[in-house]
Amino acid sequence: MKYNFCGNSGLQLPEISLGLWHNFGDVDDFEMATSMILHAFDSGITHFDLANNYGPPPGSAEANFGKVLAKELKGHRDELIISSKAGHLMWNGPYGDGGSRKYIMASIDQSLKRTGLDYFDIFYSHRYDPQTPIEETMQALVDIVRQGKALYVGVSKYPPQQLIKAYEILKSQNVPCLIYQDKYSMLVRNPEIEHMAINKDYGVGFIAFSPLAQGLLTNKYLHGIPETSRAHKSHGFLQESEITQDVIKQVSALNDLALQRGQTLAEMALAWLLHNEQVTSVIIGTSSLNQLKDNLKAKDNANFSAEELMLIEKILK
Repeated sequence: MKYNFCGNSGLQLPEISLGLWHNFGDVDDFEMATSMILHAFDSGITHFDLANNYGPPPGSAEANFGKVLAKELKGHRDELIISSKAGHLMWNGPYGDGGSRKYIMASIDQSLKRTGLDYFDIFYSHRYDPQTPIEETMQALVDIVRQGKALYVGVSKYPPQQLIKAYEILKSQNVPCLIYQDKYSMLVRNPEIEHMAINKDYGVGFIAFSPLAQGLLTNKYLHGIPETSRAHKSHGFLQESEITQDVIKQVSALNDLALQRGQTLAEMALAWLLHNEQVTSVIIGTSSLNQLKDNLKAKDNANFSAEELMLIEKILK
């Protein structure tokens, strides 16, 4: 496993991290979740990415990770980077969503209790909340660090203008933002235009989630929508309406190139992200041990010729 320094900090993250957004909740197979977490760690993945609302139900991914940590990885806490977040709806009522100090402080206390941790390595504001002054949200993150509940802070899915303001506030409080997290893949490239230059200017790392576009950048959808896919799950985030003929055409062309490179489409899609020097780490989400093992192969061939990169750009236009 290769480890990259995160922005201008001294913290190194593995080039591949494991995300627990899907497949680690109470609706999922706990034994499979345990085997994926342990294999990831044995393979050099030291970073595990959580959020308060991951499940379903919300909170269950944190609780299940806490069980695995207590039983299997208790003696390895100082070898792990564990992150969590608050920002999306977690509980009913006016204090269970958004960016208020009330919500963020209550949420991190709940998340620490669910995971059984004394602190998180990274704690994020999970989204920009236009109803809350950004100063309030950032001050809560600053105080979380000063109270010892997190070592570093990050932000996720902030518009560029608000992102700059957040970075300035944190910098003025001597708690600089460590990392920015957003959706990024061959099919979703907004961060290239809106965020990466800002991160570089402020010395902030970048970590990508949904690198396979919720499964679109695999061979799963080349011949229709299988019954076992996320698009068929009621609690999934990939909708059937997103799987258009144009997308299938792009994915098929990318798959042909991947085969020429001796990779699966998923391996090539991940490798394409790893090839980007501005990407500190890529969060993978896997539903089985075999899928995890396949995704890890991406790091074995993350080099692209100029011709391959040009062809990818042509396909994606």
